[in-house]
Amino acid sequence: MSNSLSALQPRKNASPWLWPLVWGALLLLSVVAMSAAEPLFRWIEPDARQVVYDRVDFYVLLGRHLLVVGIAAVVTVVVGVAAGVAVTRARGADFLPLVAQLASLGQTFPPVAVLALSVPVLGFGTLPIIVALMLYGLLPIVRNTLAGLQEVDSNIKSAAHAMGMTPTQTLRQVELPLAAPIILAGIRTSVTINIATAALGATVGASNLGDPIISGIVNGNMAYVVQGALTIALLALTVDSLFEVLQHSLRSRFSAP
Repeated sequence: MSNSLSALQPRKNASPWLWPLVWGALLLLSVVAMSAAEPLFRWIEPDARQVVYDRVDFYVLLGRHLLVVGIAAVVTVVVGVAAGVAVTRARGADFLPLVAQLASLGQTFPPVAVLALSVPVLGFGTLPIIVALMLYGLLPIVRNTLAGLQEVDSNIKSAAHAMGMTPTQTLRQVELPLAAPIILAGIRTSVTINIATAALGATVGASNLGDPIISGIVNGNMAYVVQGALTIALLALTVDSLFEVLQHSLRSRFSAP
């Protein structure tokens, strides 16, 4: 029995990385060997002159897509977590309803509307879609930061204070580590949603994985649409599964005796 358990232990330890590796491999395959699936796309669009999108290499589009989502994610995480921390302190408690409402406001406007309003001010290109992603992805991070910090047991904070920790030390060494799994869940939701939403940037001149989709819609070529949508889906699944591994690691760390 003990030998059987020992044999199963490596599988258990390796299992969290299974899906990130699977989705990552499929994503890599899709961006470097999309042309190999031309017979399938020819079946989807038998009358089209060209069925594989080749105006820009897919790996270039992937890099641009990741850049836009990454910049928006970094800014949103910094702003969202900082806002959540600020309003859970005694001095900022009065602003908690305002911050929650402002964060919710970002998702009341569809990303398309944000782009339409941003382009006259910011011009065409990458900046409008970054602004739209920041507004659209702020709510899950702020909401989960508030939930995570508010759920930290007051007895634990009192114990930290009794040990001589300053409020800043308590925040950094106690509250944020304990709230990290919940905060990370909000970041995971925000980033995963924005991976799909970023495709709208192709409508305002921000070249990314939305290019094949927009081109396919404009030209009536469903093969292009499928290629863009498939690559975005694989990217979202890869990133989401990586966040799952990180969350699993955090849960294991804080649940360990």
